Amino acid sequence: MPPTRGRPIALKLLILLLVPLLSLVGLWAFAAGLTGGDGLRLLSINDLATNLATPSEQVNIELQNERLVSVEFLVTGQGADAMAKQRGRTDRAVKTFRSLSGNLRDLSPEMTAQLNALNGKIDQLTDVRREVDGSVVAPLDVIDGYSQIVDASFRMYDAMVLVPDMALYQQARAVTMMGEAKDVLSRERALIAVVLAKGRVEPRERESFTGMVATRRLLFSQALSHLDGALRGPYERLAASPVYAEFLAAEDAIRSQAATGGLPAGAATWPIDGQNLWEAVERDQALAVQGIVQRVTPTAIGMLIKLGVAGGLGLLAVITSIMLSLRFRKRLVRELAGLRDAATELAEVRLAGLVKRLRTNTEPPTAAEVAPLEVKAHTSEVSDIVRAFNDVQSTAVEAAVSQARLRHGVSQVFVNLARRNQSLLHRQLLQLDSMERATEAPEMLADLFKLDHLTTRMRRHAESLIILSDQAPGRGWRNPVPILDVLRAAVAEVEEYERVEVLQPPQVALLGSAVTDVAHLIAELVENATLFSPPQTRVDVRSASTPHGVLVEVEDRGLGLPRVELDELNDRLTQMPEFDLAQSERLGLFVVSRLAARHGIKVTLAPSPYGGLTAMVALPASLLADQPALAGR
Repeated sequence: MPPTRGRPIALKLLILLLVPLLSLVGLWAFAAGLTGGDGLRLLSINDLATNLATPSEQVNIELQNERLVSVEFLVTGQGADAMAKQRGRTDRAVKTFRSLSGNLRDLSPEMTAQLNALNGKIDQLTDVRREVDGSVVAPLDVIDGYSQIVDASFRMYDAMVLVPDMALYQQARAVTMMGEAKDVLSRERALIAVVLAKGRVEPRERESFTGMVATRRLLFSQALSHLDGALRGPYERLAASPVYAEFLAAEDAIRSQAATGGLPAGAATWPIDGQNLWEAVERDQALAVQGIVQRVTPTAIGMLIKLGVAGGLGLLAVITSIMLSLRFRKRLVRELAGLRDAATELAEVRLAGLVKRLRTNTEPPTAAEVAPLEVKAHTSEVSDIVRAFNDVQSTAVEAAVSQARLRHGVSQVFVNLARRNQSLLHRQLLQLDSMERATEAPEMLADLFKLDHLTTRMRRHAESLIILSDQAPGRGWRNPVPILDVLRAAVAEVEEYERVEVLQPPQVALLGSAVTDVAHLIAELVENATLFSPPQTRVDVRSASTPHGVLVEVEDRGLGLPRVELDELNDRLTQMPEFDLAQSERLGLFVVSRLAARHGIKVTLAPSPYGGLTAMVALPASLLADQPALAGR
């Protein structure tokens, strides 16, 4: 069974190289996608600032103003026209915000959730206004109602400022905290209006105001500590200004004011102090937001430039790696393919031709027959394999030449011994023939006939050695010999000739040049038939004319052979294999195959109807004569 053919080395090298190459491409794509995605998200913030942050900030400003005038209307009963006008400005800001935010696409899930939450809080503005118009709500609840809407906008800002650049994120988060502090200031101004209208600070109002002051101051200080120099400057100047100091004093006065006592004389300036600080904070906040937005584009461009440089170099490295890997694979596969072709040509053409030539010609190999393998190899291992193949070739050629010379020497020994025996046996046959003619005693004549038959068999065995040595026997006939005489002569060379029955053959003759070889061939087949069949059975030799010559059949009544062994013997008779000394038990079949090949005779073994074998010998018409003739030596 032939060995299973494995996968080609080209495929294995490709798979081996694909693993690191795909890993390298994957890492490059991941890094490029991550950095590029961050840059694109930064660029998208400009769009968010234009269509979301700026209009929502304007909504916050209008809500903060509406909160103040609504509280003033609620506690004084005055300012209805101003409140109506402010509500109109708020509604226009809300309409603009919803129109611009509705054009945004591909928002993150968190941004979408926060935007929906903000729109939901804005929808509650109608309820807050209805309660203010009916004067059925406490001022602190009005402040809280507006504050919930503004707080929702700051939660949306928190989701929007999740930028990939950490420094920019810290600055954006600090500016957002300043915006929250600004909204707390707006709440304080509304609460101051309530306190001034009542003329005293009630416990609930003082508690709320104290929490607002603490929250505003904490947000302001934390945001100020995170801002860098460019954004911190305006707020630092504000913190050191008299306007900020006056409002701090007003906050402290309100927190310390007792509920039973009236307001101090300086309370009348609290709204003015709050208004002055509000204008300054609003101005600084607008500048800070503008500064953050202006920083986004350069940061994004810088990140994309880094991506272009790093990604380009990475892509170049990936492409270079792929090209080098494929070139290495192609070169190695080409070297191995060249080695394979050269080794195949050596094994199947050159060495096979040399061995075939040495069977008949033992001359030393020519330079072309032992030329070394020539493979263009730049890999040291492939070069080593080429040298190893050349060494193997030299050893194989030396062994083949040595074996050919040995076979030739053995063949010559066989021929010399056979020729000597043939000469002695021929002389012995002549001597026996003379003795047979000279005696008339029956018993002596029978013994001489036995010796004659034994000598004839010995002569056939000697001729077998000559035939196996690719030589021709010395004896032959000049004239055609009747086929009946040839068959009888063949049977006469078999030990148990009494068991053989030659049926009447057709009236044809065999050319004299083929008589000796055909008789020898038939004798070998007949002897095999007598040896491999029971002693009490007979062997039939039949012959018949065919359109292509004469068919001779030698049939025995033995045990036969298995089909596999029978096919193997027929292949040996057809292909004429080289004589193998290890298979000497099949010596007769080697002789038959040599003789059949010499004269174009086809010999086939087939099962016999009697259970044994039938050897069919097809003699071609080229070996037959038209008229029978007497044999002559």
